Amino acid sequence: MIDDDRVWMVRDIINNYVKSPSLQHLRDPHSILSVAQAIVKQLDRESGIWKKWVGERDALLKASLACWIPIEELQSYLNRLPGPQLTATDVSQRQRAYWEEPYTSYPNDDLKVGCLALFAEEKALGTELTAIIGRIAEHIEAEEERIRLERDARFKAMRESEKLVAEQRLLSGADCKWTQLKKAPESYCRTNGRTYRLTPTKDKRWNLYRVDNPSLEEKGTHIGTYGGRGDATKVVAKIAYEPEYR
Repeated sequence: MIDDDRVWMVRDIINNYVKSPSLQHLRDPHSILSVAQAIVKQLDRESGIWKKWVGERDALLKASLACWIPIEELQSYLNRLPGPQLTATDVSQRQRAYWEEPYTSYPNDDLKVGCLALFAEEKALGTELTAIIGRIAEHIEAEEERIRLERDARFKAMRESEKLVAEQRLLSGADCKWTQLKKAPESYCRTNGRTYRLTPTKDKRWNLYRVDNPSLEEKGTHIGTYGGRGDATKVVAKIAYEPEYR
C-alpha cells in the first residue's frame, strides 16, 4: 500500500506529462529535464524549505502571480494570515521560485499599467486584496482575449493584402508563384514569362497545364498529372526554360 504523499505527488506530475500526444515531446531531453525540475522543486517544497509559507499564504501568492500586485501590498496582507512574519524578500523570492517553474510565465508587461490602475481603484474603495486579485485576473483574461482577437484580425488583413498583391502581380503579366484568383480551386503561376495552371482532380491529384492567360475559358496544353503541388512546381522550374513547341 502506498502511504507516502510524495509518491502520489510524483505520480501526478508524471501522469500529467505522459498525457502529451507527442512521442517526440515525451522523449525530448529538455521536456524530461523540465519534469525532473518540477519533481525536485515540489519535493523541496514538501520537505519544508519554504518554512514561512503555511496555510493559505501559498494559494494567495499563486493566484496573484500574473496580477502585478505591488510587493509591499502582498507582504502586508500575507502577514495578516497565520504564520511567521514575511519580509519583502520572502515574498519576491517566493514569486520568483514559482515563475521559474515549468509551465509558469512571468506577468505580461503590456498589462502592467492597467493592472496597477485597477489595484489603486479597488484599494481606494476598500476592497479586500483577495477580491482585487480576482478582478484583476478577470481583467487580464479579457485583455488577453482582446489582444488575441486583434492579432488574428491583423494577420487576416495582412494575408488578404498579400493575396490581393499576388493576384495583381499575376494579372499584370509578371512572373509569380502559385496564386489563386477569387478563391477558385485552380492556381496559376508564371515563370520566365510563361503561364501555367494547376487544377485539382477528384482523386486529390493535380493536373498541370500550359496556358496563355489565367482563365478557365482556355483549355490549355496538358503537361502532366502529379501527386502534389511540389512535384508540379519542380516540373515548371525545369520546362519554363526549355524550348517550347506549341
